[in-house]
Amino acid sequence: MRVAVVGGGIGGLSAALQLLKAGLDAHVYEQAPRITEIGAGIQISPNASRLLHRLGLGPAMDAVGVRPLAVHQRRWDNGRTLQRAPVGREVEAIFGAPYYHFHRADLATLLADALPPERLHLGHKLLDLARKGERVTACFENGATAEADLLVGADGIHSRVRHLLFGPEKPRFTGCVAWRGLVPAERIKHLGIEVASHNWMGPDGHVVHYWVAGGRMMNVVCVVEHGDWTKESWTDRGEVADVLARYEGWHPTVRALIGAFPETFVWALHDRAELPRWSDRRVTLLGDACHPMLPMMAQGAAQSIEDGAALASLLKAMPGDIPSALARYEAVRKPRATKLQQASAANRKRFHLPDGPEQQKRDEAMAASGDRSIANIGWLYAHDAAVV
Repeated sequence: MRVAVVGGGIGGLSAALQLLKAGLDAHVYEQAPRITEIGAGIQISPNASRLLHRLGLGPAMDAVGVRPLAVHQRRWDNGRTLQRAPVGREVEAIFGAPYYHFHRADLATLLADALPPERLHLGHKLLDLARKGERVTACFENGATAEADLLVGADGIHSRVRHLLFGPEKPRFTGCVAWRGLVPAERIKHLGIEVASHNWMGPDGHVVHYWVAGGRMMNVVCVVEHGDWTKESWTDRGEVADVLARYEGWHPTVRALIGAFPETFVWALHDRAELPRWSDRRVTLLGDACHPMLPMMAQGAAQSIEDGAALASLLKAMPGDIPSALARYEAVRKPRATKLQQASAANRKRFHLPDGPEQQKRDEAMAASGDRSIANIGWLYAHDAAVV
């Protein structure tokens, strides 16, 4: 079975590796001239890292990733701990796989390096699809075509494959604006920041930061409500002074991190209406192309990796019936992805509560049981997407 994967991001590359392991003839078609990832930090929890380890990528992941000790959620002004949940050795022992922080480009590069070179086709921007009988033909801007038994759209939040299948869609601006910065370790050495995922929660905003690139850099993301920036692009430069102004009065550590930004990029957070279906005959979608989610559960990339594992397992088990395999793929993946989309949207509200009774109830609940405790997060981390 020949499978064409459109999109050479983390979801597309990991899907191709899992399809190859399942014995399928998988090829990746990426529009960029080289493999790269826009953005900076990415979190890969055990539900996804176990799938990558099965591909033999553990040593490469350990070489460039960071294994955090905990998730530390704190109050915006005085730094009081609201919740500190382990994600280090204890999580690995219970769930059988580690938790990682990566620079996105590092993870994309190690996935691309694991793919046989002849199966990665760069400079292939999808224009159109032609379907005839049991074959799908992808037509690219460079004049090339690729014929396959199945085409997988792993081409992200602005998916061309989704557009061709289901028509144009209109993103919905959430009202949130985010800035990101990547800070060299030497600039903030004096702050003594723990190797953990830190989340500072305050009125109308939060800040997340964690070490990436083997501990050489700190990834920082600042999200606020009621922003006036509406462009959904990760490459628009912002002003560090604007970020500092929005976080006036926040804890000195937060302000020191922002002040250490060499540069910052700004983008507006959008969401999309839930798709009624992901597949049409012998074409299907994966990752952000079919279930984009806000970043407040740190599960966007992890869920795309899960998608690839489930799809590969089903195609291996049902090689003669692609439409049925795709129906099953959607049936097993859509409820979980939807649950995480909803959890991410709920966290946006919880993270940004103004000081008052509702915020106090949130803080008490976090102290009592903690949404990131082993007991409460097990449904997420223990899941094995390859078992379908």
